[in-house]
Amino acid sequence: MNVAVPSLARLRAGFCLGWRVLVILALGALQGALGGCTAWQAPERVDTASLQRRAVSATVQDVRLSAAVLSADDSRQMFGADINGTGVQPVWVEVENRTSHTLWLLRTGTDPDYFSPLEVAWSLHAPWAGPTNAALDAHLEAFSFENPILPGATRAGIIFTNPQRRTRLFNVDLLGQRMMIPFTLFLPVPDDVRNDQEMQMLVRRAEAPAVEYSEPDAFRAALEQLPCCAMGADGMAAADPLNVVLIGTFADIAAVLTRRGFRREAQELDRTQRLFGRPPDAVIRKRVQGGAPANWMRLWVAPLRYQGQLVFLVQAGRPIGGRFAVAAGKDLVLHPDVDETRNLLIQDLLYSGGLAQLGFVAGVGLATVAQPRHSLAGTTYHTDGLRAVMFFATRPLALSDVRLLDWVPYLERRETGTAAGTTNGQP
Repeated sequence: MNVAVPSLARLRAGFCLGWRVLVILALGALQGALGGCTAWQAPERVDTASLQRRAVSATVQDVRLSAAVLSADDSRQMFGADINGTGVQPVWVEVENRTSHTLWLLRTGTDPDYFSPLEVAWSLHAPWAGPTNAALDAHLEAFSFENPILPGATRAGIIFTNPQRRTRLFNVDLLGQRMMIPFTLFLPVPDDVRNDQEMQMLVRRAEAPAVEYSEPDAFRAALEQLPCCAMGADGMAAADPLNVVLIGTFADIAAVLTRRGFRREAQELDRTQRLFGRPPDAVIRKRVQGGAPANWMRLWVAPLRYQGQLVFLVQAGRPIGGRFAVAAGKDLVLHPDVDETRNLLIQDLLYSGGLAQLGFVAGVGLATVAQPRHSLAGTTYHTDGLRAVMFFATRPLALSDVRLLDWVPYLERRETGTAAGTTNGQP
């Protein structure tokens, strides 16, 4: 009996065809499984009534702004997905333009690192789901806030921002022809169920009675008599220097710090610093590339007011290693050149659009490199003994608007090499 033996080429072709069929079937099964788990569907009905009810509103120059942070449930109801779970905090914004000018909302003023709607949509895309992903893109774009806001019109939409916890400090800048209308709102974060005790205490401190000053010379003298440094938790050991003073309304100061990338972030080590018998009223940090730690500011509400405005006494510092320091808070050690940190902070806030006046006063006390001053945990620092005093006003201000006070001629002192004198019993 003759048996036909397949050639090697025919065997190889049959094997390859069978392998292709298996691969196609496997990919189809995988696509079906993934599609069944992640398929997106547009919501049947979108209702913003709950956002409108809890929105925080303000009116400036015939423009009314309302805003509310979306919860995870709000995101699912509006977008068909939990956008909050992707590390994005959507904020609903409504602008009623009662002026005769066309206005534009500047998203970078709200969050310099804001997310575009297509960027957010991409994070929710499913594999091999081209038509569905395109529909998702269109849905998020449709609900994104769109410019311009025409005279007499009302415009509402979503801005996709980076998350803030408990209370969101929400800046909005509306640009018109030769005009800028700024807003600063404090928005509750609905999914953060804890009460924002830090913010509530900060507001109470700001509303507490204080010694009022109206004359610059008397106010300067009062600033020079404030403590040079904080104290340790035991009330005995000297802590970090108080090298900055901020003066202005709560909203104006909060706005400029937020615009320059500072965010509230208190760590356990911050509570070891005490002033007026308490830990800092607020701690803010600026993080840079890759989340590396950089400058921090520990703020205390001082028992002073200047022409009705708040006065914050501040420790401005940065860790040894700067952006190359490790992220763990327990390992962050104060860099000894605190004057460099102070001066870099001044330059940073010059670009905030809210700095109106800048001056220097004594009050920290001289500490040289050869004879540094000791702080907590065996750290040391050196300083020329001056504290920077910054006055803030409602933005926008230009760099040319900043007035330099002649209280202590800092630039002349730098040129001649002279240093600050002794104050508050410090060498």
